[in-house]
Amino acid sequence: MGLLWIPVLSSLMFVKVSWTRPFEGNQQLEPEDVELAENYLRKFYSLQQTDREDGFLVRRRRSSAAAMEDKIREMQNFFGLRETGILDSSTLCVMKLPRCGVPDVENFSFYPFKPKWKNHNITYMIAKYTPDMSREDVEKAFHSALKMWSDAAPLRFTQVTSGSADIVLTFARKTHGDFFPFDGPRGVLAHAFQPGEGMGGDVHFDEDETWTAGNQAPSLVFQCTMTLPGYSLFAVAAHELGHSLGLTHSKDRAAIMYPNYRHHSSSQHTLAKDDMLGIQMLYGKPNKKVETQPTAAQKCDPDFTFDAAAVIDNSIVLFKNRHLWMRTTDGSYWNQLTEGHIRTYLPGINDHIDAAYDIPSKGEAFIFTGQKYWVVKKLKSRSHVGSIQDFGFPSRVTHIDAAVHISEHGKTVFFTGSFYYRYDEVKRQMDHGYPRLIQTNWRGASRRVDAAFKMQGSIFLLSGPKSYQYDFKQKRVVKIIAGNSWLGC
Repeated sequence: MGLLWIPVLSSLMFVKVSWTRPFEGNQQLEPEDVELAENYLRKFYSLQQTDREDGFLVRRRRSSAAAMEDKIREMQNFFGLRETGILDSSTLCVMKLPRCGVPDVENFSFYPFKPKWKNHNITYMIAKYTPDMSREDVEKAFHSALKMWSDAAPLRFTQVTSGSADIVLTFARKTHGDFFPFDGPRGVLAHAFQPGEGMGGDVHFDEDETWTAGNQAPSLVFQCTMTLPGYSLFAVAAHELGHSLGLTHSKDRAAIMYPNYRHHSSSQHTLAKDDMLGIQMLYGKPNKKVETQPTAAQKCDPDFTFDAAAVIDNSIVLFKNRHLWMRTTDGSYWNQLTEGHIRTYLPGINDHIDAAYDIPSKGEAFIFTGQKYWVVKKLKSRSHVGSIQDFGFPSRVTHIDAAVHISEHGKTVFFTGSFYYRYDEVKRQMDHGYPRLIQTNWRGASRRVDAAFKMQGSIFLLSGPKSYQYDFKQKRVVKIIAGNSWLGC
């Protein structure tokens, strides 16, 4: 996996200078190396702009040379290089590596007053996708990157597809509206902004790079001349989102917040100790206590959403965080609402539930949490666990967003990202020709599905704050209501 970065919030001007210190031995610096070094030190170490006179650069004074040496020493110190103040080969090598654009200051102290999100329920939106990857893989990369931070701190991230969002992620080239133009291939790969209003928290990725869903590098550390077929979007996003949450760069080479892009031999899905200390300094440790049940006002909020749904023991069961609500499916079900912690009704399951579906003919329900699933015979009964790979998903699928069983066809539909798969319960294998786009074949439904269940001849798809009633015989949505109407709101 790789590690990464974000850009400098200062004006960047590129000028040629005369540098008289030796490169190594008697070898003199090339003009392009001098220009690269000055640009680098201005971007990341606050080297002051050199004055001009009649369109030409004023000859550097001794004080300017001393300032240059001081900044080189500062940069060498940050990266653990020998502190010589001389632009030697190892120093130039580090300067040439692809990286983030934020200055390399002391850990977690770059942003004044340590800005952070006041609301720990943070929304994000993907404003523009890259053509280098499928939309599903882009969404998976961002989901996995965000999960690293939410696992370490009491944060929850929710993707929205319309309206406003706290964090907006997008891909752009060169000048793109924020006064910090990208520099083309290599160099700065992405940048982000500290938490706040407007553009605060947003992340921009350079579309002149090639983005990939996996790890491409054969070694742990970049060489100066090394080129890759692409950069891991997950690795870059994990770093950039650290900036979006208020963190700055780390000197720890094992940390996600180390500024240079590097690859590891296998994906890193956990934070290093330095990352953990930084995020917990801002937001505290993750809350392992049982959450209190959402109040009536919270669950009747117009933006309330669900994580999963199924019909178990003749009750519609709706999941949110580690809580559930149950409505009986007889004629009086609107007057019978039961709620509680999932551990009370599903012993042995205490994780956040991503998806669920039921097979009435077998009296079974399948509960999905990350890459695991449980088979439940009835509420308050013990269950057994398996891996989602048992269903034949490709390795890139690491979680399920929603699932629903269509008993008339003996098929189960799994939703993940903007795609869906169809599983044959009799043959116990995925049908050929999948995945397919949700919007292409579920007419009138949202592009993403958070939860789903089947009742009285219709499939109900919960997406964001809305519930879509889909008639699978007519193959279209016939009604849309507020999702929390199922809770009597």
